[in-house]
Amino acid sequence: MKVLVADPIHNAGVELLRAQPDLEVTVQTGMSPAELLEAIGDVDGLVVRSETKVTADVLAAAERLQVVGRAGVGVDNIDLDTATLRGVAVVNAPTGNTVAAAEHTIAVLFSLA
Repeated sequence: MKVLVADPIHNAGVELLRAQPDLEVTVQTGMSPAELLEAIGDVDGLVVRSETKVTADVLAAAERLQVVGRAGVGVDNIDLDTATLRGVAVVNAPTGNTVAAAEHTIAVLFSLA
């Protein structure tokens, strides 16, 4: 199975994916929408953050796509209706950045004090 990591994620996450013997992982970040359309055709899994927009056109071009993983909170950059119609599972990591959000909150409180 082929997995495309289309947005920057921590190397530890990429290494976890690469440790799976049945996955062929490609990291290709900073793609234009046209480049993504070209790269997505034979991909089974897609990992994004907020930069890459998974539009209806992207999902239509992804003939083998089974899952889109959003490394972060929310799925606002993924066309959920089209993914559902195409049978593509969409998952996210809603608690992935809670520590960073808490740290930012404390920093803002300190700056106000």
